[in-house]
Amino acid sequence: MAAPVPELQRVCRQAWEPVLARARRAVVFLDAASAEALHWGGGGAGELLAAGALAVRALPAEAEAAAAGAGAAAARAVFVVSGALRGGTAAAVRGVLGQGAVRHCVLVSGGEAEGGGPAELEETLRRWMGEGGRAEVVPRGPPLLAPVSAELCLLPALAPLLPPLPGPGGPGPAEVGPAALPAELRAAVRALVGDLDSLFTALGLREESFAVGALSRVVAAELASYAPARNRRRTAANKASVVFVDRTLDLAGAVGHHGDNLAEKILSVLPKLPGHRTDVMVNMVELTALQSTDETCSIIAPGCLAQPNDPAAKALWESFMNLKQKEAVMEARRHLVEAASRENLPIKMSMGRVTPEQLSSYIQLFRNNLKALENHCGLLQLVLATVQTLKHPQTSKWDNFLAFERLLLQTVGESEMPSVLNQLLPMIKSYNERTKDDYTCEDFLVLLVYMYSVVGEIRSGKELEAAEEEVKKALVKAICGEPEPSPLLQKITGCDSSLNLTSQKATEAVDDIFQSLRDIARARMHMKQFNSIHIAGSNTHQASYKPLLKQVVEEICNPDRPDPVDIEHMSSGLTDLLKTGFSMFMKVNRPHPGDHPFLIIFMVGGVTVSEVKMVKDLVATRKPGTQVIVLSSALLTPRSTIELLFATDRLQPDTDI
Repeated sequence: MAAPVPELQRVCRQAWEPVLARARRAVVFLDAASAEALHWGGGGAGELLAAGALAVRALPAEAEAAAAGAGAAAARAVFVVSGALRGGTAAAVRGVLGQGAVRHCVLVSGGEAEGGGPAELEETLRRWMGEGGRAEVVPRGPPLLAPVSAELCLLPALAPLLPPLPGPGGPGPAEVGPAALPAELRAAVRALVGDLDSLFTALGLREESFAVGALSRVVAAELASYAPARNRRRTAANKASVVFVDRTLDLAGAVGHHGDNLAEKILSVLPKLPGHRTDVMVNMVELTALQSTDETCSIIAPGCLAQPNDPAAKALWESFMNLKQKEAVMEARRHLVEAASRENLPIKMSMGRVTPEQLSSYIQLFRNNLKALENHCGLLQLVLATVQTLKHPQTSKWDNFLAFERLLLQTVGESEMPSVLNQLLPMIKSYNERTKDDYTCEDFLVLLVYMYSVVGEIRSGKELEAAEEEVKKALVKAICGEPEPSPLLQKITGCDSSLNLTSQKATEAVDDIFQSLRDIARARMHMKQFNSIHIAGSNTHQASYKPLLKQVVEEICNPDRPDPVDIEHMSSGLTDLLKTGFSMFMKVNRPHPGDHPFLIIFMVGGVTVSEVKMVKDLVATRKPGTQVIVLSSALLTPRSTIELLFATDRLQPDTDI
C-alpha cells in the first residue's frame, strides 16, 4: 500500500484542478466550506489569482447577492460549491447571475443536483443569466478536503453534522435506518457517502466498512451498498478498513481539557477567522508600526495557522499537533532562532524555559526587515499564535478545568449524581459576583456535558430532579444577569440582546439543555463492550477517564483478534452475508477492522487534536506498519462542541428553490 499522506495531499490538490483550469479572466465565488478547503489544502486564494482569476470572493448570502452581482462586473464567473446546488446556495448563485453582468458562468459542484443532471442544471443557470448567457457545469472529482495535518483531513461541508442523541424511549441502534432520520440528516448522510466514494476512488481503495454507534451504522451501511462504491471495490487494488464512530457516544472527549497540547489550546482560545470553523485569527500588530490603545479595535489583516505553501511553518504546525506543549514551545523557539540566523539578525540565544516574552523579543527582530518578514511570514504567524495563546486569560483557566474534571471523575465514582450537582451549585455565579477565575455560563455548560457524558446512565428519581432544578434556576439567573449575552449564548437562547432575553426564554433554553444532558448520559446504553468511559478509583489508583476512541483503537489493534462486540461490520454483498451468516457452519473468518494495512477512522460529528494524536500513537505502538488517517466533519474545541450540541440552528433543512 502506498503511503496515504502524499496521496491525500495529491487528492486535495486534484479537487481544485477543474477550478484552476477555468479561473482565467473570471471572478471566482466560493461557498464557506470550499473557501476553508482551499485555505488548508488548495494553496489559498493566491493560487486562483496566479491561475488568472480577476478576483476571489465569498459566495454572498441571499440578501447580499444583488450587491455582489453588481460588484462582479465581469463577463465570466466561476462558482465553487461544496455540495449540491440547492437551498441558500442556489439562491446566492441566482442573485449574482440575476444582475445581468455575467455572460458566461461555470459551476463546479460536488453533489448531485436534485431535479436533474448537468444538462438540466446548465439550462437553469442560463435561465438565471438571461438571454445569450453560456453555462458549463463541471462535476468535481474528489471532495473538497481540508488537510489540517498529515494524519487529519476534514470535510468542511459537513461541519454541522452530529449524530442524534437517543431521546427518552427513542429507537435503539438496530432500529435506526435512513428512513428514520430527519430530512436534513438524510441529505447529510447522502452527501457524506458520495464524498467518501469520490475520495476512495481517487485513492484507489477497496474498503471494508465498520461502525460504532447508530448514525455510524447508517453511514457504513449506505456506503457498503452504494452502487458506485460496489463497482469501485471490484477493481480497486488497495485494501483498507474504514471505522465510523459516533461522536455522541463520548462527548467528554470533545469538551475535556486533558490534552497537554499547544495546537488544541491555540484553537480553543484565539478568535475564529471570519467565515471559518477551524482556523483562528492571529493578531499581527506586533510586526507593524501601528499603535492602537483601543481595546475593542478589531484585528487588522489577521494571520492564521494554515500555511500550505510554507514548509517550515507546516513542520512547526505538525509539532504543535503532535508534541507536548513544553516541547512544542521549544520547537517554536528553535525555528525562530534558525530563521533569524539565516537572515543575519542579531539573535541572542538563551537556554532554559521558553517564555512568551522571550519569543516576542525574537519576533521583534524581524519587524523592520521586509525581506526577512516576507521569507518567514508563515513561521512568524504560528509563533505569534503561540505567544497570544500563552498570554490568554482562558489558557490560565485550562488547568482549573483539568483539576475540576479530575475531581469530578473521583466524586462521580464515590457519590450519586445529585450530590455532585449540589457541589457544583455554589460555583454558578452571576456576572456581578464573578472574578476572572470564576466559571462563566458557557464554562458550566462545558462542565455539565463532561459530567453527564462520563457518568453514563443515571438513576432517575426525586433527588436527581430536585438537584437538577436547583442548578437550572442558578443557570437561568446567571444567563439573565449577563449585561450582553455572548455570541454563543445568543445562539443557544435565540436572543440577540439582553433586552429580549427574558427569564422565560432562558428557562426554555436551559430545560432543553438538561433534556439533552439526560440523553447524553444514555448515549452508550446499547453498548456491551464500550458502555463506560469512566474507570473508578481504588486505594492505589485515581479514578480516570478512558476515551471511547482509545477503547475502539485498542480493540482494532488487539493481537488476539477477538470478534469485536460493538464494532459492527457492514456487509455489502452476498459473499459477506455468507461469511457472517454461515460462519457457524463453515470455517470462515469474519472481517476484522485490523485486517488491512491502511486504517481510516471517521469520527462522525467531529474530533479533537488530542484524539488524532492518541490514534496515531496507539496504532504506531500496537500495530506498527499499519498506516492510519483520521477523517472527520469538524475539529472540535470545548466551545464549538457546546455550540454544535445546543445552538438552535445547527442543521436547517435546505429546501430547493
